[in-house]
Amino acid sequence: MYRKSRRSSMITTVTLNAAIDKTYYVNQFELGGVQRVARQIAEPGGKGNNVAKVITLLGGEVTATGFVAGSSGSFIESSLNNRGIQTSFVRVAGESRVCLNIIDESNGTSTELLEQGPTISDNQITEMKQTIHRLALQSSVVVLSGSLPPGAPADLYADLIGIIQSTKARVFLDTSGAALTSGLQARPHFVKPNEHELAGWLGQDQLNESEWAEAAQKLAAEGIPQVCVTLGDRGAIAFIDGQGYRVIPPNIQAVNTVGCGDSFVAGMAFAEERGDSPAEKLRIASAAAAANAMSDKAGHIEYKLFQDYVKQVQVVAL
Repeated sequence: MYRKSRRSSMITTVTLNAAIDKTYYVNQFELGGVQRVARQIAEPGGKGNNVAKVITLLGGEVTATGFVAGSSGSFIESSLNNRGIQTSFVRVAGESRVCLNIIDESNGTSTELLEQGPTISDNQITEMKQTIHRLALQSSVVVLSGSLPPGAPADLYADLIGIIQSTKARVFLDTSGAALTSGLQARPHFVKPNEHELAGWLGQDQLNESEWAEAAQKLAAEGIPQVCVTLGDRGAIAFIDGQGYRVIPPNIQAVNTVGCGDSFVAGMAFAEERGDSPAEKLRIASAAAAANAMSDKAGHIEYKLFQDYVKQVQVVAL
């Protein structure tokens, strides 16, 4: 149903702070003690790489780029290649970061340890800009996801958006903090703030339910054609080409919510490349996020489950 794209254009994902996402499952996590790991998972991570993995599972063609370093970088690259994902990473000195998540199976708590990653030089940023320009010329959609690495200026995403827009490819942006604020000024085609990031953009601590749609519409009025505000298990509010939508997701008992936002972005990018209607884009994105929530791996979906969830997503025009 979803596997054939109408065009041969590809999607490029950009992960400037790529990582190995390592999850340790322990029977009982105690500070200061020796821990026996019951089982472990290691995945090529970083938000853009999660997007690439899900687009591939949906049947799309994708190339992943970003910065990688050392043996961890080699693991990230080879693991993506083994999934059928083309890669065009820029190599830098040092070691790509490890993001460690320790799950205490006795009570379900999660403890995360996030490395910073290698520091990026001006010359390497220049090389990345050239790489992204080359890939954007071959792409219909370029997805910029995640945090900026040490050494990168806060306005790097804004610069990259301008470079990509010069090729006529559509830019998707999913980041936070100063990188989001700066990137929004460059008017990407699509942004996906969560409710906290949207409140921060407005200079507020939080928004109540009645304010979500108004805030999303205000962001869209800044000249951004597609704004999707993700609300966790409450779904999403979207403004696409001036029309507002409320997205009601499938009713599930989530196994793991890490990577659900990335899966939502993957669904939107995949559907954008196919030329789907706004409502269909939102159905695919919400179903992909729900399918990810039923996996213990970030950036992973079971295709049959995704197909079932597409039928259950409700998209209501505001």
